[in-house]
Amino acid sequence: MARLATNKLLQKAKKSKSDEFYTQLCDIESELQYYKPHFEGKVVYCNCDDPKVSNFFKYFVNNFSELKLKKILTSCYREKNDSLFSSEELENGFFSEYTAAMNKGDGDFHPNIIHFEGDGDFRSQESIELLKKSDIVVTNPPFSLFREYVQQLVKYDKKFLIIGNVNAITYKEIFKLIKENKAWLGINLGRGVSGFIVPEHYELYGSEARIDDSGNRIVSPNNCLWLTNLDTYIRHKDIVLTRKYYGNESDYPKYDNYDAINVNKTKDIPLDYSGAMGVPITFLHKFNPDQFEIIKFRKGNDEKDLSINGKCPYFRILIKNKRIQS
Repeated sequence: MARLATNKLLQKAKKSKSDEFYTQLCDIESELQYYKPHFEGKVVYCNCDDPKVSNFFKYFVNNFSELKLKKILTSCYREKNDSLFSSEELENGFFSEYTAAMNKGDGDFHPNIIHFEGDGDFRSQESIELLKKSDIVVTNPPFSLFREYVQQLVKYDKKFLIIGNVNAITYKEIFKLIKENKAWLGINLGRGVSGFIVPEHYELYGSEARIDDSGNRIVSPNNCLWLTNLDTYIRHKDIVLTRKYYGNESDYPKYDNYDAINVNKTKDIPLDYSGAMGVPITFLHKFNPDQFEIIKFRKGNDEKDLSINGKCPYFRILIKNKRIQS
C-alpha cells in the first residue's frame, strides 16, 4: 500500500507544472561526496532552484572553497498569474550569482537576486544563456519534463548530476544515452534517496511520510535515482558473479523472440555464459561498462516485448558479459 500511495503522489506531481519536490541537504551530501574532483575551477548551474531555499545552493556555498569552485549560478521559475481575478502580485523569474569574492567563510550565503525579463523557465532563452556559461548542472528538475530537460543538457554538451524517477531509465531517449555510455546512474538509488520536502498543499502519502525536526514535510517515494555523466571509481567496480549457467540451464529459460537467456536478479548473472542475457532494469545501478555490453532494451527480434512461453517478464535489458569465466 505504501508504494501505491507514493506513486499516487508522484502522479499528482507529474500533473503539476511546478513539480514541487525539494531535495534534502542530507541526500545531496550523500551523493555529491563522490564527485568532488570534477568541480575544481568550474561554474555550477542549478537552474531549477530558488537560492533562498535551495539545498543545492546551500551545499555548494558551504563547500565552495573545498570544491575550489569558480562560480555558482542558480535560477528560479515563477509561474505568471495574469488572471483578472487574481490578487497576487506578478513576479518574474530570477537568478543569482555567487563567486569567490562573496565567499567570506562566515556561513552568510544570502544571494543577490537579479530578475529575468521572463518567467525563468529552464527552456527560456535567458536561462539558456546562463546554461551556456556553466560547466556542470546539478539540480532536481521537474519530473514531468525530465526527457526535455535532459535533451537540453545533451544539446549544449553539459556535464550534469540530476535527480529523476527510476522509470526514467525506460524512456527511450534516456536509455539511448546509457547504452551509448553518455550517461549512467549515480551512486544512490531507491531508498538511497531518503525523501523530498514538499509544500503545505501536498498530502503526506505513504508509510514513510513524516515531518522532520525543522517542520519540513517529507515524502519518501523510494523510487528515485541520480543520473549523471560525471565518472566515479565506483562505476568501474566489477559485479561479483558466483552463479554458473552450464549445469543449471533450467534456471535460465530462453526467450521466445530473442536468442538470450532470462536472468531474474543481477546477483544471478552467470559468469560462464557468453551469449545475450536479459536482466532487470535495476542492473543499471551496478553496471560496469568495462565488464558488460548493453545490447538493447525490452524488445525481441520482432520488436515486441521479450517473452517466455508467451508471458512477458517486467522490462529487461539485454546484455553480454565481456569477461567470461570458466
